[in-house]
Amino acid sequence: MNTDVIVIGAGPAGLTLAAELRLGGADVVVFEQRTERSWESRGIGFTARATEMFEQRGLLERLKNTEITRQGHFGGIPIDYGILEGSHFGVRGAPQYKIEEMLEDRAVELGADVRRGYRLTGLAENADGVTVTVTGPEGSEEHSARYLVGCDGGRSTVRHLAGFEFAGSDATREMYLADVRGVDIKPRMIGELFANGMVMAAPLEEGYTRIIVCENGTPPDRAEVTFAQVADAWQRLTGDSIHQGEARWVSSFTDATRQATEYRRGRVLLAGDAAHIHLPAGGQGLSVGVQDAYNLGWKLAATVKGSAPEGLLDTYHSERHPVGARVLRGTLAQGMLNLTGNSVQPLRTVMAELFAIPAAARHISGMVSGFDIVYEVGAAAEGADHPLLGSRMADRELELADGGTDRVARLLHPARGVLITADATGATAATAAGWSGRVDVVCVRTFPAGPEEGGAATESVLIRPDGYIAWAAPAGGTLESSLRRWFGEATAA
Repeated sequence: MNTDVIVIGAGPAGLTLAAELRLGGADVVVFEQRTERSWESRGIGFTARATEMFEQRGLLERLKNTEITRQGHFGGIPIDYGILEGSHFGVRGAPQYKIEEMLEDRAVELGADVRRGYRLTGLAENADGVTVTVTGPEGSEEHSARYLVGCDGGRSTVRHLAGFEFAGSDATREMYLADVRGVDIKPRMIGELFANGMVMAAPLEEGYTRIIVCENGTPPDRAEVTFAQVADAWQRLTGDSIHQGEARWVSSFTDATRQATEYRRGRVLLAGDAAHIHLPAGGQGLSVGVQDAYNLGWKLAATVKGSAPEGLLDTYHSERHPVGARVLRGTLAQGMLNLTGNSVQPLRTVMAELFAIPAAARHISGMVSGFDIVYEVGAAAEGADHPLLGSRMADRELELADGGTDRVARLLHPARGVLITADATGATAATAAGWSGRVDVVCVRTFPAGPEEGGAATESVLIRPDGYIAWAAPAGGTLESSLRRWFGEATAA
């Protein structure tokens, strides 16, 4: 084998995965078709859960001049995402090329091998691994690895060559986007409806404005879009001309909605847009893709290093596929609310009334932010019912038993398991001693309560490397069985 894992695609999902694999001790080579980094803005932010996960690796501080905002929307209907304590809509002001630059720098720092100018042309799988054929600067080459992960976008070559089914619906419309300067465009952060469509506008750096134009009746067309087409559509909808503007980037997108029916076939896996495509709404695409990578990275690294319990890698599909399916449903609903012109205004009015109800606003906020994701972590079989089980671990300040302080997010920087315990007897820490190579034990004076517990007492929590809670005490099941389920067998002293 040339390496442990080959990743195809150096977008946000692929680069995040490469860094996670290196943190887990796996060797990784990333092949990217582009010869140099993209400067395209594409996404300009990410959701609240993706924000948390970047912070759990110490990456958020590497992005400069970003804004975390509570104010967002669902299908163009305003919502204050701060209705969930500690929540927000996500990060704005982070163009995708800056996110990719940050993620690539981190992956390379950790020892990932990122190779540009290589196009995947073939793959073959056997019982021991996968061999890929790539065409690069020196011609055709073969490379082998124990596993292959396709992070190569909506038109994934990995998905096609490996025979994954990509079920869903074809595009029904095409929409334009461009980064423009030299024109006076008022901000339209959640969109403005017109009789025959919708436009959005968000200020970017260096005097540029991101505009999106969704004109009803524009059929899907794979032809390259020009700024003149974008400006014509903008004028037809708004009555204003922006033809005098300068566009540094013009592109188009559709409402095609598809998801791979399986995220793993043997030694080939999919993540990000290779696994699911949908209408880009509220930064969901990039955010869900990097969350795929955080879920997969530690599991795949443990598998190739030989410490993973039986079936750990299969939980990538069982956990992330339902999340992806829900995102697809949500973005389809947002498209219906925001892209059909004024004819949908009665429905928008009713939905706005519903969103004014706190319980409904909390539901939508949890769904879009990713804060309401709860994984089945196996403790239910033991009759466990602690409200934190399977949910994300929110960042909290911890008062350490030795008198110092720390934060949950910082404890997760190494991408290892973390057991936080206020058990003064030392029994909980002693139980985890056999997993010291994979799980860090942090003793605290008390476990700080948060709204996620719903009033339930908490003494200890076991947190997976991706920030989700695998065990909690009291009433959270047996610690030893949870350690085995997620981190394999104990190592003899």
